[in-house]
Amino acid sequence: MTILVFHLIATAFMAGLIVFVQVVHYPLMALVGEDSFVPYEQAHTARTGWVVIPPMMAELASAIWIFASASSQDIRAMALSGLLMLAVIWTSTAVFQAPAHGRLMRGFDCDAHRRLVRTNWIRTFAWVARVPIAVALVASA
Repeated sequence: MTILVFHLIATAFMAGLIVFVQVVHYPLMALVGEDSFVPYEQAHTARTGWVVIPPMMAELASAIWIFASASSQDIRAMALSGLLMLAVIWTSTAVFQAPAHGRLMRGFDCDAHRRLVRTNWIRTFAWVARVPIAVALVASA
């Protein structure tokens, strides 16, 4: 039960954080100003890593643990659906968001910013969709 609650907390934290980033933080990047943008983006990337890497790793490790130790096919299926959503999130991060941030590190670019905001909806929807899965896993215990 403890690992399930830990997993739910990590998932809910990331879902709440990504909604904030998607609705508030990323859109506001366009207002930073060209002179300040590169140092802003560098600081944003460094500081964000400290906030998101630990819960993302905790979420992934606990999701794998839950899947590997599932006591029934129903729990295994729920855990697998959660892992598939994590695969979507991590793939989106690697394919879309990280390259957009890399481009923005060189200076504000309207196209890169627009792509970042638009493609981040993938992660937003996937993380929000993971919350009911994590709740169902806790409820099944």
